[in-house]
Amino acid sequence: MDNLQNINHARKVAIIGGGPAGLTAAYELQRLSDTHVPIVFEAGEMVGGIARTESHRGYRFDIGGHRFFTKVAEVEAMWREVLGDEFITVPRQSRIFYRGKYYDYPLRIFNALSNIGAYEATRIIVSYIKWRMLPHKVEESFEQWVQNRFGGRLYMHFFRSYTEKVWGIPPTRIRADWAEQRIRNLSLVKAIWNAISGANDTASLIEEFEYPRLGPGQMWEETSDAIERKGGKVHLESRVERVLREGSKVTAIEVRSEDGKRAIHEADEFVNSMALADLIEAFDPPPPEPVREAAQKLRYRDFLIVTLILKSADPFPDNWIYVHEPDVKVGRIQNFRAWSPDMLPDAATSSIGMEYFCQEGDGLWSMKDEDLRALASRELEQLGLARADDVIDAAIIRQPKAYPVYDGTYMEALAVIRDWLSSLENFATVGRNGLHRYNNQDHSMLSAMFAARNILGAKHDVWDVNVERSYHEEFEIDGSGKKAAFAA
Repeated sequence: MDNLQNINHARKVAIIGGGPAGLTAAYELQRLSDTHVPIVFEAGEMVGGIARTESHRGYRFDIGGHRFFTKVAEVEAMWREVLGDEFITVPRQSRIFYRGKYYDYPLRIFNALSNIGAYEATRIIVSYIKWRMLPHKVEESFEQWVQNRFGGRLYMHFFRSYTEKVWGIPPTRIRADWAEQRIRNLSLVKAIWNAISGANDTASLIEEFEYPRLGPGQMWEETSDAIERKGGKVHLESRVERVLREGSKVTAIEVRSEDGKRAIHEADEFVNSMALADLIEAFDPPPPEPVREAAQKLRYRDFLIVTLILKSADPFPDNWIYVHEPDVKVGRIQNFRAWSPDMLPDAATSSIGMEYFCQEGDGLWSMKDEDLRALASRELEQLGLARADDVIDAAIIRQPKAYPVYDGTYMEALAVIRDWLSSLENFATVGRNGLHRYNNQDHSMLSAMFAARNILGAKHDVWDVNVERSYHEEFEIDGSGKKAAFAA
């Protein structure tokens, strides 16, 4: 499979997007088939999507932290096959900053009690009992879902302010199914029991995880190289602007390169991971008007990171800190050496990622880079973590459409889009933005694996992929690691 032109029987598979989902689809196709050749088109300068690792003068940093932890055997197998010994095991250490104090996260009972005090702790317990006895009968919003499981008092302290900071809208306007997906295995009783006993069976609160030595982007850079070694193609700075179709069959995509040139690429099958709102507008001819109207209702939360280089060693030991404090704009803070020492070229310095949740075009997004550096430096000092004048350099990355929003209109809109896309014969959509689903990396990968298998004859419902449920499904990999049984 060295040269596509020399293989008359090859079937081309055009893949839109070079993030975890798009690259996994390509990798899985090559693992299972000798007759399908993936061609990946990535709009950015590098692969990995929001899981890429950027660099600045030798300092490597994530676009948000990405732990490598999964119970899905095939995802684990792919990670191992691609990176092997390049994974390191990282102890988790994270805290919450709220009202001038740091709380261990996961909760540790004595730390929590000493911070919040016996009186307020009692009020939290009483509030929890009240809400268990008189819960919301219908759970439509994030607020209702959390209050039913944690009580109104704890919701007020630890959920409301941070949720508003992340999403930019009140929790009453966020659907309950977002909480159901992200924190469904956690409750106040379980949190207290875990704090007392040391037990922990909640996936999001694992005590250690694996991580590529040079950041998550290393995984996707290696995957891209593997795809090309096997005869596939990964094109960077290649933005898909039109998806051409004839009736229910997609025939080609139009791609614009960085120099402005456009080219039509035909293929037999197509896999998408770009945002659904952009995808629907790219179809030519366009979908029916109700589908376009539904796509316009989908909302996204954007994100930027200000990575500060400090002339002093690490100011705190955590991998990351959640900042619930409403008096600062920063939402989460990363310490990249705590993820991997090899992320920094100089052990005498530190690299701190200040993460801000925003909307494209708003005040934060539009702020000049030097002003963002000053803001991040000032807030780092305001939180008592480091001195602003210790900052010697900064790098700023803006990431549009980082998180699909689960507002009151998204579910109905998504159903309309899903019905129409499902009518296409040779087109699949996968991943976080391709499914408009705020999922973890392993979920995005699993949806892509299923799409690749469907191209080869399986009948998976990619829209219904759920990693928690999939832990109990039959996933089998033979000893060679080359073929996998299709799960029902």
